[in-house]
Amino acid sequence: MRVLIVDDEALSRRGLALRLSQVADAEIVGECCNGREAVAAIASLNPDLVFLDIQMPGLGGFDVLAQLPAQRTPLIVFVTAYTQHALRAFEARAFDYLLKPVDDARLSATLEHARQQLSQRAAVFEKRYPPVLPIRLGRETRRLEVVRIDWIDAAGDYMCLHAGGETFVMRATMKELEALLDPRVFQRVHRSTIVNLARVHSLRSHTNGEYFLRLADDTELKLSRSFRDRLVHLLESPLKGA
Repeated sequence: MRVLIVDDEALSRRGLALRLSQVADAEIVGECCNGREAVAAIASLNPDLVFLDIQMPGLGGFDVLAQLPAQRTPLIVFVTAYTQHALRAFEARAFDYLLKPVDDARLSATLEHARQQLSQRAAVFEKRYPPVLPIRLGRETRRLEVVRIDWIDAAGDYMCLHAGGETFVMRATMKELEALLDPRVFQRVHRSTIVNLARVHSLRSHTNGEYFLRLADDTELKLSRSFRDRLVHLLESPLKGA
């Protein structure tokens, strides 16, 4: 794993670097003391994993994340002394969220989670996904561009594909359709629902512990607890404390 450390506090950078230097499969490719350096370093060094402080002079951690291209964003682990940023990190689709001082066991869990995620990314990168799906409309077949799809829900033996205000019906199972869609773009959020991550506008928590996703067109979808971690790539513990 190619690792970049970003923190305006030299002591924090040194402590994390010392621990990571003892991890056999972690290579520290750089250290940055501010957000502007981080943006440039991520572009030039192409790290797999970035430990990113949230509160820094100038560009903060969230500002850095906002400037990164969605297609090439490394796994971002926010590191902070404050718990109140956890929900915002969740919404920003950060990979993980660590509290200072970083606990050794928690860091080990993050690294193991990162190994699994990077392995999945490598497998996905090697696989090609169809850019269009054939949709039968009576005697005709319409080619639906996958990038147009906002979200999908199951209706018996059929899948309803919602795209730009239109609904297309496709005979397929959830499992079959998942195999055709790039998981970097489409994620299952419920046993009967798949969402295009690019369409997610916000996340709303409910008093009973449930979460709801609001899409850009104001569609609201329930986020099942069993798919929550898979969707946002965050461990469950910091979410509960948010």
